[in-house]
Amino acid sequence: MSIERFEDLKSWQEARKLVRMVFQLTGGDGFRRNRSLGWQLEEAAVSSMGNVAEAHGRYSFEDKRRLLDIALGSCREVQSHLYVALDQSFMTQQEFEAAYRQADVVSQLLNGSINNLDRQIARRTPEKSGPRRKTR
Repeated sequence: MSIERFEDLKSWQEARKLVRMVFQLTGGDGFRRNRSLGWQLEEAAVSSMGNVAEAHGRYSFEDKRRLLDIALGSCREVQSHLYVALDQSFMTQQEFEAAYRQADVVSQLLNGSINNLDRQIARRTPEKSGPRRKTR
């Protein structure tokens, strides 16, 4: 199967599920007491999804890798914020576990893509840039 659009990417599809889950959670009563935590959680989830889409639109392996690395960091940020929300009783243990697992699914897919890009980057041969200069 050919990936032509970012919507075809499994990592983007799973990140979209994570965004939906996060917005359902942050719409709850607990987050009304601490809107900034809800906002940070939403932003991190949206960042994971958006950076996957942006990476798909880039041509260089390095640009793609950098954006996927940011998306991965955003997934970890979601997981960290989930702990804060759980500790403040903004969600149930079951809700925490489901959202945490979904962030793990996205992270695993991103790690696979990053590892693939690392292999592609390592396989490239450096371009010939002419004779080398001697350094003193």
